[in-house]
Amino acid sequence: MKKIAPYGTWTSPVTTDLMTAAAISLGGLTVDGETLYWLEGRPTENGRTALLRRRPDGVIEELTRDPINVGSRVHEYGGGAFGVQNGVIVFSERRDGSVWVIEPRHPPRKIATPDGCRYADFELDLPRRRVLAVREDHRERSPTDPEAAIVALDLDAAAETVLVKGPDFLSSPRLSPDGQKLAWIAWDHPHMPWDETRLYCAGIKDDGALAAPEMIAGAEPEAIVQPGWSAANILHFSSDRTGWWNLYAHEGGRDVALCPVEAEMGGPHWVFRQRFYAFLKSGGLIASLVQDGVKRTALITEGAYTTLDIGQVAESPQPVGAGLAYIATPPTAPPAIMLKLGFDQPALLVRAAAPSVLPSETVSIGEAITFPTSHGPGHAFWYAPKNRDFEGPEDALPPLVVLSHGGPTSMTTNHFNLQIQWWTSRGIGVVDVNYGGSTGYGRAYRRLLNGQWGIVDVDDCRAAAEYLVARGLVDGARLAIRGGSAGGFTTLAALTSSDAFRAGASLYGVADLMLLASDTHKFESRYLDGLIGPLPETGALYAERSPIHHLDQLACPVIFFQGEEDKTVPPNQAETMVAAMSARALPVAYYLFAGEGHGFRKAETLRRVLELELDFYGRVFGFSAPGLSERVKIANM
Repeated sequence: MKKIAPYGTWTSPVTTDLMTAAAISLGGLTVDGETLYWLEGRPTENGRTALLRRRPDGVIEELTRDPINVGSRVHEYGGGAFGVQNGVIVFSERRDGSVWVIEPRHPPRKIATPDGCRYADFELDLPRRRVLAVREDHRERSPTDPEAAIVALDLDAAAETVLVKGPDFLSSPRLSPDGQKLAWIAWDHPHMPWDETRLYCAGIKDDGALAAPEMIAGAEPEAIVQPGWSAANILHFSSDRTGWWNLYAHEGGRDVALCPVEAEMGGPHWVFRQRFYAFLKSGGLIASLVQDGVKRTALITEGAYTTLDIGQVAESPQPVGAGLAYIATPPTAPPAIMLKLGFDQPALLVRAAAPSVLPSETVSIGEAITFPTSHGPGHAFWYAPKNRDFEGPEDALPPLVVLSHGGPTSMTTNHFNLQIQWWTSRGIGVVDVNYGGSTGYGRAYRRLLNGQWGIVDVDDCRAAAEYLVARGLVDGARLAIRGGSAGGFTTLAALTSSDAFRAGASLYGVADLMLLASDTHKFESRYLDGLIGPLPETGALYAERSPIHHLDQLACPVIFFQGEEDKTVPPNQAETMVAAMSARALPVAYYLFAGEGHGFRKAETLRRVLELELDFYGRVFGFSAPGLSERVKIANM
């Protein structure tokens, strides 16, 4: 029989140890022959990322031991931190940006020790004994304006050759199977890569230099991602030219649509080496397909697709022999690397991100909801409080935490997320909002945020909460909103423009748009041109939208969490807001974490944020969560 207990006070199996000591992150799944490679982020090792592989005989090996930390800081967000071909591995070391190579039967060795350069998106060119990479050069340049280039690093000597430079940004160097051509993507300020990019291709000369490049696509505004070559040396790519990211093949001087569909087979270029499709030996393709915020796997043949019954996946599965490897992201269990030896074979578990310790009766599954907004239908996933052992009092409704995702050109889906289960298993409802501007619903929906950041996203988060209140599912007097990075801006903008919320949590969020425009990294330094407007002519609009200038409308407590080494949203954003709130005697809490950047990695940081934020909501909403090792300190409360 279930115990009756106030919402927020339920004892939960989702502990801080489960989320920090037992949980890891999985990413970068890559296939080389029948060997799998992937990255593991480990909070218990100070957030270190390790490179692992599974051999065809099933043995799993760790290739990079502590203190090596695999990662890249190109564009600050990184991605594409390693590449592999025929057993030869190249990777970037996150801390100093050095580039390493591991060859069969040899220990790791450095091939580049850069002074002010960063590398990512590696493409091996073994016949020429070199590796191609995107280089971000901070030498002799403004800290906010490093030079982009595609370079060739010699695998045997400390030599580096520039192959492409000129555009503000470069990405995705992809070598044709015959080694005779190179494709890549470029774009320039003020555009972001989900606004306008260009696809180029050039022949490779006998000396390894490039011939004159040809622009394959991008003369008309379109967002192109993931160029890739089929075994027949035919260039493929994904473009949103129809309003949806779909796949194309460039043959005979023209682009051929492979499977026109009102769904996304691509996504925004936040990090390098994203995989939205892969080539099958049969000649078809396999792709991730996003519809209504849910990712599925599509098998594409003869201009049509069929959905594979493997559930939600993080990215497109990768062919392995006659089967597939993929990171499964089901709604009921933690992400896991899975291997199918054949399409019709059962999936084998290779690696799980966390133990599956939650009973099914405690797992809250995200329900897709559609609700009215000022621009039409809004989209979100609703997670009801759920715990096998507890239920709330009959005369009470649960508090609600509204999640505003980062990006803001990103998306959320309803795959299993321990962060969400942390709240729901304690009796707190969660709604995860894909506000206007999110990916996954087509270009028109994504562009709703153009010039409207701080308006459309805020309205949608408020509308989602009001929709759940109207349905009688949550307590309208106990609504909180939280978000990180761009989601932190939405959170602060909502708190300073509406009285719907009674508490807020900003994780490395933006408070002053003008400060962000003048003090951020190159990749995002012109992002606000589209989201707000170009400077200096729209300077007044920056002030109007900035939460820091509207504290007179703030009437609830806010907690701030910030990384001391954050280059994307520096600590001065949070500290300016905290100082202004303190000067007005508004309830505020602030926690700064040494050694953390944009997004927290260390186990101790993750544990403290979880407990402090839970206790913060308890203090504001009038409940006492059990088992916390640290209590929040709120000034002026």
